[in-house]
Amino acid sequence: MLQEIHFSRASTALDAGKQSQALPFLPYPENLSGYVGDAGFDPLRFSDYFPMDYLREAEIKHGRICMLATVGWIAVDMGLRVYPVPAGLEGVTAATAHDASVAQGGLGQVFGWVAVAEMASWIGVSQMLQGSGREPGYFGFDPLGLMKGKSEAEVNNMKLKEIKNGRLAMLAFSGICTQSVLFDKTFPF
Repeated sequence: MLQEIHFSRASTALDAGKQSQALPFLPYPENLSGYVGDAGFDPLRFSDYFPMDYLREAEIKHGRICMLATVGWIAVDMGLRVYPVPAGLEGVTAATAHDASVAQGGLGQVFGWVAVAEMASWIGVSQMLQGSGREPGYFGFDPLGLMKGKSEAEVNNMKLKEIKNGRLAMLAFSGICTQSVLFDKTFPF
């Protein structure tokens, strides 16, 4: 004799409390709470294992670098050059510039200056992680005064714009690099 089995929605639903806004089938990562740009997206739960300030610092830094890199890649592919062009770098595209710069020797200098900047920034990150009160991504550098005289809501709006544009730039730069190398074409594709 077949028995009729009834399941209620409550017995089969994942009872995880607050759900993520970005991924509604996953629970909300509590460590993201209070950060500008929080949409509950942390599917691998990195925020459970690393300090959230460190993760936000990395996100802001990589976003800023990719915003500059995207513009730089497009500018080179569209023909912008700094004259005089060093010997060995004539006619390079953004995709071929790396190998040509290594062979020419100029990329070693770039590496050295980036290393100095990274060491200097680590002092701020280290102090932040030890409780100095410094906000992630803030180095006190605002030469144009974009944040002076702004309310907290306006400052948070500017931070949200930076986070979102940085996230978009990280995806854009990845796409531009991939498209350029796979299909051996310059921008615009």
